[in-house]
Amino acid sequence: MLYLLTPLVNSFDYSFYKFISIFLISFFSNTFSAISGGGAGLIQLPALILSGVPYYQALASHKLATVALGLGGSLRNYKSLKNDIYVAFQILLFGIPGVIFGASVVEFISEKYLYLFLGMISILLAFYSFFKSNLGLSSDNNQLNLFHKIRFLIFIFLIGILNGSISSGTGLLVTILLIKTFGMDFLRAISLTFFTVGIFWNFTGAVILSKIGSVPSNLLLLLIFGSFTGGYFGAHLSKLKGNRLIKKTFTIVCLFVGISLIIKSIISFL
Repeated sequence: MLYLLTPLVNSFDYSFYKFISIFLISFFSNTFSAISGGGAGLIQLPALILSGVPYYQALASHKLATVALGLGGSLRNYKSLKNDIYVAFQILLFGIPGVIFGASVVEFISEKYLYLFLGMISILLAFYSFFKSNLGLSSDNNQLNLFHKIRFLIFIFLIGILNGSISSGTGLLVTILLIKTFGMDFLRAISLTFFTVGIFWNFTGAVILSKIGSVPSNLLLLLIFGSFTGGYFGAHLSKLKGNRLIKKTFTIVCLFVGISLIIKSIISFL
Protein backbone atom coordinates (compact mmCIF):
# COMPACT_ATOMS: atom_id res chain seq x y z
CA MET A 1 0.00 0.00 0.00
CA LEU A 2 2.80 2.42 0.97
CA TYR A 3 4.59 1.51 -2.24
CA LEU A 4 1.52 2.50 -4.26
CA LEU A 5 1.12 5.80 -2.38
CA THR A 6 4.76 6.86 -2.76
CA PRO A 7 4.47 8.14 -6.38
CA LEU A 8 1.32 10.07 -5.44
CA VAL A 9 3.00 11.73 -2.45
CA ASN A 10 6.08 12.60 -4.49
CA SER A 11 3.90 14.07 -7.21
CA PHE A 12 2.00 16.11 -4.61
CA ASP A 13 5.21 17.43 -3.07
CA TYR A 14 6.60 18.36 -6.46
CA SER A 15 3.39 20.16 -7.46
CA PHE A 16 3.19 21.97 -4.12
CA TYR A 17 6.76 23.30 -4.30
CA LYS A 18 6.33 24.12 -7.96
CA PHE A 19 3.22 26.20 -7.24
CA ILE A 20 4.87 27.97 -4.30
CA SER A 21 7.97 28.79 -6.35
CA ILE A 22 5.87 30.16 -9.24
CA PHE A 23 3.87 32.33 -6.84
CA LEU A 24 7.03 33.75 -5.24
CA ILE A 25 8.58 34.39 -8.66
CA SER A 26 5.41 36.15 -9.77
CA PHE A 27 5.22 38.25 -6.60
CA PHE A 28 8.82 39.47 -6.61
CA SER A 29 9.11 39.99 -10.37
CA ASN A 30 5.93 42.06 -10.37
CA THR A 31 7.04 44.01 -7.31
CA PHE A 32 10.14 45.16 -9.19
CA SER A 33 8.05 45.73 -12.30
CA ALA A 34 5.65 47.94 -10.33
CA ILE A 35 8.56 50.08 -9.16
CA SER A 36 10.31 50.35 -12.53
CA GLY A 37 7.29 50.48 -14.86
CA GLY A 38 7.86 47.15 -16.61
CA GLY A 39 10.07 44.09 -16.92
CA ALA A 40 8.02 41.42 -15.12
CA GLY A 41 8.51 39.09 -18.09
CA LEU A 42 12.26 39.02 -17.42
CA ILE A 43 11.70 36.38 -14.72
CA GLN A 44 8.06 35.35 -14.92
CA LEU A 45 7.91 34.19 -18.54
CA PRO A 46 11.09 32.04 -18.42
CA ALA A 47 9.81 30.46 -15.19
CA LEU A 48 6.61 29.41 -16.93
CA ILE A 49 8.49 28.00 -19.91
CA LEU A 50 10.85 26.05 -17.63
CA SER A 51 7.83 24.60 -15.82
CA GLY A 52 6.79 23.00 -19.10
CA VAL A 53 4.26 25.52 -20.47
CA PRO A 54 4.56 26.05 -24.28
CA TYR A 55 5.78 29.51 -25.35
CA TYR A 56 2.52 30.92 -26.70
CA GLN A 57 0.50 29.60 -23.71
CA ALA A 58 3.15 30.97 -21.34
CA LEU A 59 3.02 34.35 -23.09
CA ALA A 60 -0.80 34.45 -22.86
CA SER A 61 -0.65 33.42 -19.17
CA HIS A 62 1.96 36.07 -18.47
CA LYS A 63 -0.12 38.77 -20.15
CA LEU A 64 -3.26 37.80 -18.22
CA ALA A 65 -1.26 37.88 -15.00
CA THR A 66 0.15 41.31 -15.78
CA VAL A 67 -3.41 42.58 -16.09
CA ALA A 68 -3.58 41.87 -12.35
CA LEU A 69 -0.27 43.75 -11.98
CA GLY A 70 -1.84 46.73 -13.73
CA LEU A 71 -4.90 46.55 -11.48
CA GLY A 72 -2.75 46.33 -8.34
CA GLY A 73 -0.56 49.25 -9.36
CA SER A 74 -3.47 51.39 -10.56
CA LEU A 75 -5.44 50.72 -7.37
CA ARG A 76 -2.57 52.10 -5.30
CA ASN A 77 -1.86 55.09 -7.57
CA TYR A 78 -5.29 55.86 -8.99
CA LYS A 79 -5.10 59.51 -7.87
CA SER A 80 -2.15 60.04 -10.23
CA LEU A 81 -4.32 59.21 -13.25
CA LYS A 82 -7.04 61.83 -13.04
CA ASN A 83 -5.04 64.56 -14.82
CA ASP A 84 -3.86 62.31 -17.65
CA ILE A 85 -7.08 60.70 -18.88
CA TYR A 86 -6.71 62.28 -22.34
CA VAL A 87 -3.18 60.88 -22.71
CA ALA A 88 -4.45 57.47 -21.54
CA PHE A 89 -7.17 57.61 -24.21
CA GLN A 90 -4.55 58.23 -26.92
CA ILE A 91 -2.40 55.32 -25.69
CA LEU A 92 -5.42 53.01 -25.83
CA LEU A 93 -6.75 54.29 -29.16
CA PHE A 94 -3.46 53.95 -31.04
CA GLY A 95 -1.77 51.23 -28.98
CA ILE A 96 -4.44 48.53 -28.92
CA PRO A 97 -4.55 48.18 -32.75
CA GLY A 98 -0.78 47.65 -32.59
CA VAL A 99 -1.20 45.01 -29.88
CA ILE A 100 -3.83 43.20 -31.95
CA PHE A 101 -1.59 43.25 -35.02
CA GLY A 102 1.47 42.05 -33.06
CA ALA A 103 -0.40 39.23 -31.32
CA SER A 104 -1.99 38.15 -34.61
CA VAL A 105 1.31 37.80 -36.48
CA VAL A 106 3.46 36.42 -33.63
CA GLU A 107 3.15 32.92 -35.09
CA PHE A 108 4.62 34.05 -38.40
CA ILE A 109 7.58 36.19 -37.34
CA SER A 110 10.95 35.23 -35.92
CA GLU A 111 11.20 36.02 -32.22
CA LYS A 112 15.01 36.18 -32.30
CA TYR A 113 15.08 39.44 -34.29
CA LEU A 114 12.50 41.05 -32.01
CA TYR A 115 14.47 39.95 -28.93
CA LEU A 116 17.67 41.40 -30.35
CA PHE A 117 16.05 44.71 -31.29
CA LEU A 118 14.23 45.22 -28.00
CA GLY A 119 17.25 44.05 -26.01
CA MET A 120 19.48 46.69 -27.60
CA ILE A 121 16.82 49.37 -27.02
CA SER A 122 16.48 48.37 -23.34
CA ILE A 123 20.24 48.58 -22.74
CA LEU A 124 20.37 52.00 -24.43
CA LEU A 125 17.51 53.14 -22.17
CA ALA A 126 19.44 51.94 -19.11
CA PHE A 127 22.52 53.96 -20.07
CA TYR A 128 20.40 56.96 -21.01
CA SER A 129 18.62 56.89 -17.65
CA PHE A 130 21.93 56.47 -15.80
CA PHE A 131 23.70 59.37 -17.47
CA LYS A 132 20.65 61.67 -17.57
CA SER A 133 20.75 62.47 -13.86
CA ASN A 134 17.53 64.53 -13.68
CA LEU A 135 15.43 62.29 -15.93
CA GLY A 136 11.97 61.70 -14.48
CA LEU A 137 12.68 63.23 -11.08
CA SER A 138 10.26 66.14 -11.52
CA SER A 139 7.01 66.56 -13.40
CA ASP A 140 6.28 69.24 -16.00
CA ASN A 141 3.59 69.78 -18.61
CA ASN A 142 5.37 70.10 -21.94
CA GLN A 143 3.55 72.01 -24.67
CA LEU A 144 3.47 69.78 -27.75
CA ASN A 145 3.26 70.89 -31.36
CA LEU A 146 1.65 68.81 -34.10
CA PHE A 147 4.90 67.01 -34.97
CA HIS A 148 5.44 65.90 -31.37
CA LYS A 149 1.85 64.64 -31.09
CA ILE A 150 2.06 62.62 -34.32
CA ARG A 151 5.46 61.19 -33.35
CA PHE A 152 4.09 60.11 -29.96
CA LEU A 153 1.13 58.31 -31.54
CA ILE A 154 3.36 56.52 -34.10
CA PHE A 155 5.69 55.31 -31.33
CA ILE A 156 2.72 54.13 -29.27
CA PHE A 157 1.45 52.07 -32.22
CA LEU A 158 4.89 50.52 -32.82
CA ILE A 159 5.38 49.70 -29.12
CA GLY A 160 1.91 48.14 -29.19
CA ILE A 161 3.08 45.78 -31.95
CA LEU A 162 6.04 44.74 -29.80
CA ASN A 163 3.76 44.28 -26.80
CA GLY A 164 1.53 41.91 -28.73
CA SER A 165 4.39 39.77 -30.00
CA ILE A 166 6.90 39.58 -27.11
CA SER A 167 6.64 40.01 -23.37
CA SER A 168 9.52 41.95 -21.86
CA GLY A 169 10.32 45.63 -21.99
CA THR A 170 7.36 47.34 -23.68
CA GLY A 171 6.12 48.88 -20.43
CA LEU A 172 9.58 50.38 -19.96
CA LEU A 173 9.40 51.88 -23.45
CA VAL A 174 6.01 53.49 -22.80
CA THR A 175 7.22 54.84 -19.45
CA ILE A 176 10.28 56.54 -20.95
CA LEU A 177 8.24 57.81 -23.92
CA LEU A 178 5.77 59.51 -21.55
CA ILE A 179 8.62 61.08 -19.58
CA LYS A 180 10.36 62.45 -22.69
CA THR A 181 7.21 63.56 -24.52
CA PHE A 182 5.13 65.11 -21.73
CA GLY A 183 7.80 65.86 -19.12
CA MET A 184 6.25 63.50 -16.57
CA ASP A 185 8.10 62.22 -13.53
CA PHE A 186 8.57 58.46 -13.08
CA LEU A 187 5.71 58.00 -10.63
CA ARG A 188 3.20 59.76 -12.87
CA ALA A 189 4.41 57.97 -16.02
CA ILE A 190 4.40 54.52 -14.39
CA SER A 191 0.88 55.03 -13.03
CA LEU A 192 -0.28 55.75 -16.58
CA THR A 193 1.67 52.78 -17.96
CA PHE A 194 0.00 50.44 -15.43
CA PHE A 195 -3.44 51.66 -16.37
CA THR A 196 -3.03 51.48 -20.15
CA VAL A 197 -0.37 48.86 -20.92
CA GLY A 198 -0.77 46.75 -17.78
CA ILE A 199 -4.54 46.40 -17.95
CA PHE A 200 -5.87 47.06 -21.45
CA TRP A 201 -2.93 46.25 -23.76
CA ASN A 202 -2.03 43.03 -21.98
CA PHE A 203 -5.63 41.88 -21.71
CA THR A 204 -6.12 42.43 -25.45
CA GLY A 205 -2.93 40.50 -26.27
CA ALA A 206 -3.81 37.69 -23.85
CA VAL A 207 -7.25 37.19 -25.40
CA ILE A 208 -5.78 36.88 -28.91
CA LEU A 209 -2.88 34.65 -27.81
CA SER A 210 -5.18 32.38 -25.79
CA LYS A 211 -6.86 31.40 -29.07
CA ILE A 212 -3.57 29.81 -30.16
CA GLY A 213 -3.65 27.42 -27.20
CA SER A 214 -5.48 26.94 -23.91
CA VAL A 215 -4.14 28.72 -20.83
CA PRO A 216 -3.34 26.42 -17.83
CA SER A 217 -5.88 27.60 -15.22
CA ASN A 218 -4.12 26.20 -12.13
CA LEU A 219 -0.95 28.19 -12.78
CA LEU A 220 -2.89 31.20 -13.98
CA LEU A 221 -4.62 31.69 -10.62
CA LEU A 222 -1.26 31.70 -8.84
CA LEU A 223 0.20 34.15 -11.34
CA ILE A 224 -2.77 36.50 -11.04
CA PHE A 225 -2.62 36.51 -7.24
CA GLY A 226 1.17 36.97 -7.24
CA SER A 227 0.97 39.74 -9.86
CA PHE A 228 -1.78 41.65 -8.08
CA THR A 229 -0.15 41.54 -4.65
CA GLY A 230 3.30 42.25 -6.12
CA GLY A 231 1.94 45.15 -8.16
CA TYR A 232 0.20 46.71 -5.16
CA PHE A 233 3.23 46.24 -2.90
CA GLY A 234 5.65 47.65 -5.50
CA ALA A 235 3.41 50.65 -6.15
CA HIS A 236 3.19 51.22 -2.39
CA LEU A 237 7.00 51.17 -2.09
CA SER A 238 7.45 53.56 -5.00
CA LYS A 239 4.90 55.93 -3.46
CA LEU A 240 6.80 55.87 -0.16
CA LYS A 241 10.34 56.14 -1.56
CA GLY A 242 9.68 58.48 -4.49
CA ASN A 243 11.18 59.02 -7.93
CA ARG A 244 14.84 58.39 -7.04
CA LEU A 245 14.12 54.76 -6.06
CA ILE A 246 11.99 54.34 -9.18
CA LYS A 247 14.71 55.78 -11.43
CA LYS A 248 17.39 53.47 -9.98
CA THR A 249 15.12 50.42 -10.28
CA PHE A 250 14.10 51.43 -13.81
CA THR A 251 17.76 51.66 -14.87
CA ILE A 252 18.64 48.27 -13.36
CA VAL A 253 15.57 46.51 -14.78
CA CYS A 254 16.19 48.00 -18.24
CA LEU A 255 19.77 46.72 -18.18
CA PHE A 256 18.85 43.19 -17.12
CA VAL A 257 15.87 43.00 -19.48
CA GLY A 258 18.15 44.05 -22.34
CA ILE A 259 20.86 41.52 -21.47
CA SER A 260 18.27 38.76 -21.06
CA LEU A 261 16.65 39.49 -24.44
CA ILE A 262 20.00 39.61 -26.27
CA ILE A 263 21.01 36.28 -24.71
CA LYS A 264 17.68 34.80 -25.85
CA SER A 265 18.31 36.12 -29.34
CA ILE A 266 21.87 34.72 -29.49
CA ILE A 267 20.71 31.29 -28.26
CA SER A 268 17.96 31.21 -30.90
CA PHE A 269 20.52 31.97 -33.65
CA LEU A 270 22.70 28.99 -32.60
